[in-house]
Order: sequence, then structure tokens, then C-alpha cells
Amino acid sequence: MVSIAVNKGRDNVAMLGIGAYRPQRIVSNAEVCETLDSTPEWIFERTGIHNRRWISGDETIRSIAAAAGERALNNTPIERDKIGAVILCTSSWLKLTPHGAPSVASDLGLNGVAAFDLTSGCGGFGYGLGVAADLIRAGSADYVLVIGAETMTVGLDKSDRGTAMIFGDGAGAVVVGPSEENGISPTVWGSDGENAEAIAQNIDFLAFQHRAQQMQGTDPEVEPVGQMSLRMEGPKVFRWAAVTLPRALSAALENSGVAKEDIEVFIPHQANARINELMKKNLGLAEGIPMANDIENTGNTSAASIPLAMEEMLVTGKAKGGQLALLLGFGAGLSYAGQVVTLPPAPKEPSF
Repeated sequence: MVSIAVNKGRDNVAMLGIGAYRPQRIVSNAEVCETLDSTPEWIFERTGIHNRRWISGDETIRSIAAAAGERALNNTPIERDKIGAVILCTSSWLKLTPHGAPSVASDLGLNGVAAFDLTSGCGGFGYGLGVAADLIRAGSADYVLVIGAETMTVGLDKSDRGTAMIFGDGAGAVVVGPSEENGISPTVWGSDGENAEAIAQNIDFLAFQHRAQQMQGTDPEVEPVGQMSLRMEGPKVFRWAAVTLPRALSAALENSGVAKEDIEVFIPHQANARINELMKKNLGLAEGIPMANDIENTGNTSAASIPLAMEEMLVTGKAKGGQLALLLGFGAGLSYAGQVVTLPPAPKEPSF
């Protein structure tokens, strides 16, 4: 029997560098309330958000993804030609074909490497980080660039109370590679397709196209096409999060072999400050442990939120490279992914 060759993988992997990009335009709660029936105080009380970033001018999902990736590469002490794969975690790339990662890789001078998109909503970065670590452990790549990038506001219905006040745009990236000690635990992940419609597009592509074609005939009985946008059943998502996420966090700790008393930093997806406080309390993390709160001035940036929050904590000194951090992303799918990680060094080239 002929044996198939096995690539020599690396057991120990870690995040070696981080980079981020925050759009120039800052949108306050007061500005959101110009088109939304709410108040700045109510928005902050319910979400923990004061401001968020929206793309403007010549900023696009491609440009911000490349900018974050460039900074991550510049903040990592390895040669660019060592990167063997680029994973773009996003739900807001504007085309299904071509997918985004090859274009972003080309913009970064990495044309020719394996490059693919990973769509898993707000849990996307956790999924991407897990895939990157396993690629390296399997020997399929030596180093992987993982980018979480979203322009959620491109399809945002600014009159929808369930989404307009929450979402923002941004991109964060990390370089994953071999290390002397393991810095990324096995990924704990899962999904709940029975409740998937709690976060969903309001109309699918085929129905949108059909309605647009009907409108070309100016049939007065055809409903206007309107905008393809995201809809979210906030109470249902909150209930799902309250039940599912504490179990996911406990499983992440168990799989990592790290006791909760050893966790030094908590970086959950920046979906809602109330959910994050509830998770921290239910898990029994020490009260003094720093917890990411990038949502206050960045909003919910879906797959970009964890690397953005991680970068903010490292830049401001709330966290330090080498500390043990518990990560958990969650959202559309409904899905989640979490790991215990060793934080990368603070970036030499920060995003703010």
C-alpha cells in the first residue's frame, strides 16, 4: 500500500502581530437620531455606544481590509514572502464572484498565495483564527494573514431601530505563525440554524432581482424594490446569547487547559455592552479583569470587532502583549467561535 506524504506541521502557533483600520468619519448618536426615532441617551443605555465609524470618501471594504492587513504585516517581524495564505473574514464584500481575498492579497503584494473569504457573521474572526491555526498545524501554510473587515453601513437601513444605531465599519488583522509556546487554543465553535432568521437579510438576491425586473415594466401593483438590508430580532438574539454563550466560554476554557483565574483579559465580540457585562458576570471572571469596550466609540463591526477591540486595548495599555485573553465572537448564523489566546505585541503602527 502506498503511503501519502504528510506535511510537517507546527504544534505551537500564535498571533505574531496585529493591525487595524478605522474609517475617518465619526458618527455620533445625535447624528444617528437625525433619521432615527430615538435619543442619544437611550441608544447608549441600550447598547453602550456613543459613536461609530462609517466609511466615506474613497474608503471601501477592499481599501480598509488592505490597510489593516498592511499594518499587521508591518507590525510583525517576518518577511512578507513567508505568508502562505490570506483569509478574509467578512459578510459585506459586495460580490460573490470574484471573492475578496485574492484582490486584497494582490493589493498587499501577496499575489499568488492561497486566498479565500470566510463568511460567518460576527463570529467570523474566531472562525478565521481557528482555521489559520489549524492550517499551520497541518503544514498547509507557514504563516497566515487573517483579516476581519466589514462595511456594514453600505446596506444599512438608517430608519431601522433594530440595526441603524448599532453597526459601524472597520477592519482588523493578525498574522498567525509558529511560536515557541502555543498561543492559540483549540477553537470552540457551534451554530443554531433553527434560529438563523433572527439575524437576516430582508430579501434574497433572486427575489431582489425579480422585483427589480418587474419594476422595469412600471407595474403599479409591484412593490418598490427598496433597499436590501439587514434585519435583527434583538430580543431573540439576546435570549440566545444569554443561554448559549456562557456554555461556549466555559468550553473554551476547558479546551484550553487554562483556569478562569488565569485569564488576564476578556475580549468578546462588540455586539452590545450589556451582553458583554452579563457574560463576564455569568462566567465568574474576576471583577478587575480588563474587558474590551471598543463598542463605545466604534460600534458593532461584525467580523472586524474582535481584532479592532484587541488593537485598541494594546494601544491604550489596557492589555499587554503576552497576556492570556479569552475571545468569543457570536452573531449571524446564529453561530459562535471562541479561543484562549496569547495577545500579540502592541502595534508599532496603530490605527489611531
